[in-house]
Amino acid sequence: MSILSTEQIGHSFNDRWLFKDLHFGLLKGDRVALVGINGTGKSTLLKLLAEIFPPQAGKVVKEKGIRIGYLPQEPSFEGLETINDFIFSADNEQQQLIKEYEEVIESEPIDENKLAIITDKLTELDAWEYEYNIKTILNRLSISNFDQKIDSLSGGQKKRLSLAKLLIDEPDVYILDEPTNHLDIETIEWLEKLLTTGQKTVLLVSHDRYFLDSICTEIRELDKGTLFTYKGNYAYFLEKKADREYNDVLSADKARNLLTKELEWMRRMPKARGTKSKARIDAFYELEDKAQGPRSQDKVQLSVKVSRQGSKILELENVSKTFTTKKLIDNFSYVFKKGDRIGLAGKNGSGKSTFLNLITGELQPDSGTIEIGETTKYGYYRQGGLQFTDNERVLDVVKNVAEYIQMANGDTLTASQLLTLFLFPPQKQFGLINKLSGGEKKRLQLMRVLMANPNFLILDEPSNDLDIDTLNVLEEFLINYPGVLILVSHDRYLIDKLTEQLFIFDGTGHVTIYNGNYADFKYEQELKSKEEKLNSKNKKETVEVPIQKAEEKKKLSYKEQLEHESLEKEIDTIEVAIKDKTAELNTESDHLKLSELADEIKKLQTILDAKSARWLELSEYM
Repeated sequence: MSILSTEQIGHSFNDRWLFKDLHFGLLKGDRVALVGINGTGKSTLLKLLAEIFPPQAGKVVKEKGIRIGYLPQEPSFEGLETINDFIFSADNEQQQLIKEYEEVIESEPIDENKLAIITDKLTELDAWEYEYNIKTILNRLSISNFDQKIDSLSGGQKKRLSLAKLLIDEPDVYILDEPTNHLDIETIEWLEKLLTTGQKTVLLVSHDRYFLDSICTEIRELDKGTLFTYKGNYAYFLEKKADREYNDVLSADKARNLLTKELEWMRRMPKARGTKSKARIDAFYELEDKAQGPRSQDKVQLSVKVSRQGSKILELENVSKTFTTKKLIDNFSYVFKKGDRIGLAGKNGSGKSTFLNLITGELQPDSGTIEIGETTKYGYYRQGGLQFTDNERVLDVVKNVAEYIQMANGDTLTASQLLTLFLFPPQKQFGLINKLSGGEKKRLQLMRVLMANPNFLILDEPSNDLDIDTLNVLEEFLINYPGVLILVSHDRYLIDKLTEQLFIFDGTGHVTIYNGNYADFKYEQELKSKEEKLNSKNKKETVEVPIQKAEEKKKLSYKEQLEHESLEKEIDTIEVAIKDKTAELNTESDHLKLSELADEIKKLQTILDAKSARWLELSEYM
């Protein structure tokens, strides 16, 4: 039985129905991705299910008492002043106690009496594990200053704050609109594990294909108001969607052959048609519609000309840059070559954007030199988006760059013709920019960058707010792009497909140059981690006997020493079992099997927690 569903729901936007009589249901434990091109109504459907506003037709039905957590693309914090006000809910006793606890331990001097009272209350409510989970979530999402004003946060910080609150509240249904935007790769991988642990019910919209593959057991495509369901992950969806579209073409061909015969019959029919023929006439019009076949999707077309590039492109020698006391880049050198395809990797705040601003001349290095070749022409797609005034029209913004644009095949297009290729019809070209959706603004920004014919292309998080179809076209263009490419993206699929080299920023100033893509780097890191763990284990086993002899004078009995030894091995075994079960959970599509696996993981986690606590207790006396 569905815990959240719709009944003949319908909604329109600007006098155009996005969908009508739509049925959408979620069962407990479902992990569903909603996909479709920009403008089909994905975000609108999420808002309707989250009850942000009511539908214009039909209704949303949910199980009694169910709690829904909604993450919007652009969070609102109306009426809230600080991060503290937002994170800790006034109606949640545990959260309020944790808030008081944090305030007391940060105060000078610490009120020991008050601390003791709060500590006792937290123990009574069994809230210490909850407090640990809250801290883990906030640390992972780089939220530490609880007194910071929300108004001072950037768009990315606000999105992470909103995600942190949702994860802390642990709702019954997670509704997430582009959850990976503004997260670094390591945090996305952590979020994947969090959402796939336990029997969480998740509905999400995302352009991140690796994320969809890891999280979802079902894909639902919203296409021209119709919902198509595919059991399985995103890779399976692509395969089955291709089959469906191929079958639609075959059906249309058959319908066209039959339509020719029916058309002759319709022409022979007398004007005063009898009621006996009405059913056949209705069938004719249905056949006519079917014979048109699947309508081809409009696609962005990218084929702009690239400026000629000389032998000297860009040279960095011993470049360093520090902000306040934090060194972001320390003594870095590199000579760019023709055809370089470089991905920038590292946590948020590690220096990637600073590096881009240095090579484009927007920042000056503290030391070292940056020499730009005479023929180097930058195209810089910024994460911040378009800068515009409220009264600017879409067409005017393009004409400010150029009235005419030369394409790769030598054709010259007007600004209006180029906008049409980028899926901006005439009515939108003469409309105001502030009426565009987030995805449309990003598409317009991409077009403005490419129309300047750059030979050194810098893309800072290009996948944010772009639909997957537009991303696919962008990928095809970039694969054949002859200039130098620098890509900053949390989208691992994009990084793997388009780059051949990585600059890895560690946040302390050191930049590692790695030959290979992110998948290669990650694989090497995992191998290195396993080797270090194995070496550490071997080292521990080597010193184990003398430690035991030296500790015989301590409180542990011989039996307890054996228990301590045994627990260590058992904990390792359980951790491996949890990892294997989680991996199996990610690839399983059967609902019953998913539920069984989730229960098994939960039981194993409980056993692990108990054994870890006992191991720590014994370790104190070792």
